Amino acid sequence: MRYDVIVLGAGIVGVSAALHLQSRGCSVCLIDRRAPGEETSYGNAGLIERASVIPYAMPRQLPVLLRYGLNRSPEVRYRLAHLPKMSTWLFQYWLHSSPERLLEATNAMLPLIERCVTEHDELIDKAGLTHLLRRSGWIETFRTKEGRKKALAAAKDVEQYGLRYDVLDPAELKAREPHLLDAPIGAIHWRDPTTVSDPEALTKGYAALFTKQGGRFASGDARTLAQSGSDWVVTTEDGPLAAGRVVVALGPWSDRIFKPLGYRIPLGVKRGYHMHYGSKGEARLNQPVLDFEGGYVLTPMSKGIRLTTGIELAGFDAPEDARQLGLAEALARNLFPLGERVEPKPWLGRRPCLPDMRPVIGAAPRHQGLWFCFGHAHHGLTLGPVSGRLLAEMMVGDAPFCDPSPYRADRF
Repeated sequence: MRYDVIVLGAGIVGVSAALHLQSRGCSVCLIDRRAPGEETSYGNAGLIERASVIPYAMPRQLPVLLRYGLNRSPEVRYRLAHLPKMSTWLFQYWLHSSPERLLEATNAMLPLIERCVTEHDELIDKAGLTHLLRRSGWIETFRTKEGRKKALAAAKDVEQYGLRYDVLDPAELKAREPHLLDAPIGAIHWRDPTTVSDPEALTKGYAALFTKQGGRFASGDARTLAQSGSDWVVTTEDGPLAAGRVVVALGPWSDRIFKPLGYRIPLGVKRGYHMHYGSKGEARLNQPVLDFEGGYVLTPMSKGIRLTTGIELAGFDAPEDARQLGLAEALARNLFPLGERVEPKPWLGRRPCLPDMRPVIGAAPRHQGLWFCFGHAHHGLTLGPVSGRLLAEMMVGDAPFCDPSPYRADRF
């Protein structure tokens, strides 16, 4: 079987790219070893994060670095044995987190962030998934005066981008989230983002739209990718499939493809965990709540209240470490009346990150017909559809809606 395009990876980014290519007249086959939405796209806080116009930079303040160095924070934990292996990547990340380079990254990401909600809305409407969507934004709480000061300063930094937010005192916070406990002294309610109650169902719903419209999903191992003349061929359970163009949208596994082909793209991984909980009594959350100082998020999901942790720096396949989730859970129980865990073990995921805080979207410079779309860090769910649109526009020769050069693969 031959197609115009093969897309490797059926997470939110790959599925979105497949849909946008399909809508521009391409025959597309989507290939993954698992069903759509069951890897990285499964585990996140459910935010379509219109408010995160400034990327998550590496802290450069000595007190913050010293606090993280103690390795007792739920925001960031590390495995000491892994740090030497990641030292070059961390140093690059630190360099790109300078004020000047952070502004550069912010400007580079702004066109994608500005359209993230709009692009999701279009796909959600077409796929009939509006029942998964909430338009109430999310809430960022703080527990100390110092936390309040820092959170408000961060909010001021993004006012120039036209974002809407409300600063809440304890009474106003209680009015919007009546079942929160008394730990927060206030909050910021971000109004522009939307959220979903089941990220896996969203990705599967997009994939169902793709196949309903004539696209094909095949189960296969992306590592079988090989060139055959002018075609790219992948072995699947249904036999070999070929296309003149192939998209690598494998998230944290993308280096399994680009490294053997000779590309030295500094793709790193930030791990993270989530767990679902019941609620005590009649307690409920109306929208996601971030603990500004704790670095975790509580989100009302279809499977319960999902607690999503911050960052763990560890080897890709290192064993799970329950301590980060335990630290976050202890804090969360002072924020909201969580019930018992509803799953036997936490979910572990990997966020694919580039040190300059922007993804790779575009053509591979040394291989005809090879395209990249990966490295969306904390915002894979947020940026899947808008990245898929930009990639598809470039692949079919349409005028891209924004300058794609900040995301080119050869920038490193």
